[in-house]
Amino acid sequence: MIKITECPRDAMQGIKEFIPTSCKVTYLDLLLKAGFDRLDFGSFVSAKAIPQLKDTATVLSQLNLSNTSTQLLAIIANIRGAQEASAYAEITFLGFPFSISETFQQRNTNAGIQQSIVNIDHILTICSESGKEPLIYLSMAFGNPYGDPWSPEIVSSYANLLVKKGVKHLMLADTTGVSTPATIKMLYQNLTKDFPYIDLGVHLHSTPESMLEKIQAAYESGCRRFDTALGGYGGCPMASDKLTGNIATEALLSFLQTKNIDSKIDQEALQQAQYYSNQIFNRN
Repeated sequence: MIKITECPRDAMQGIKEFIPTSCKVTYLDLLLKAGFDRLDFGSFVSAKAIPQLKDTATVLSQLNLSNTSTQLLAIIANIRGAQEASAYAEITFLGFPFSISETFQQRNTNAGIQQSIVNIDHILTICSESGKEPLIYLSMAFGNPYGDPWSPEIVSSYANLLVKKGVKHLMLADTTGVSTPATIKMLYQNLTKDFPYIDLGVHLHSTPESMLEKIQAAYESGCRRFDTALGGYGGCPMASDKLTGNIATEALLSFLQTKNIDSKIDQEALQQAQYYSNQIFNRN
């Protein structure tokens, strides 16, 4: 069964003009009706770092969660964010970006790899005490533009460390779009062989030209959990001035259709969300 996390948070965070809270709520409510497995709806991070998402708590308080099976995922970057997010009963998953690139970890969370490992221990405790599920993104899993050390063995060693700590949800994250079909297959197959009991997915960024081949590589490797964003918008403003968009939800759904696989997504609700997305993304 294919499980899709829709990532409007990732798509919106790089938009400079502030999107009105009411627009965010309307858009997220439409996505909640579509039937995605999870919705990456917002983040509890510094408003100075990501000003676009400073209203996440307000947005959450206005969402219509009365008739949806979609679970909410919030991104956190430190212990304070985990404490804040854990107070909301509506949130199921707390997502923490753990980069195997020292440079990016500093840029993204203002803490290095070793300090972030310590922070993860605290975050896991917070999750356990509050009934939340921790989800760790292995960020820069496919390489990095900074010249920091990278190898499949480094990725595997950090995955092993996290699994030993009790992490059950991991996402191979390609923050800057450097993954190739070959590296996707290699890493995914290696990790599923080593950790067959872990919920492992991919969070890929891509240019439109290479999107389909990346989806196909992940699927052929056995991946059944994908992060996507309508229109292929998104990118991490902490990684680069030139953002590389997320895998487009439409591209994944089209691929699944060619395989005669039912995505379980409500197409009418999805079309409404696509139509409204112009209100969100036609901004500078």
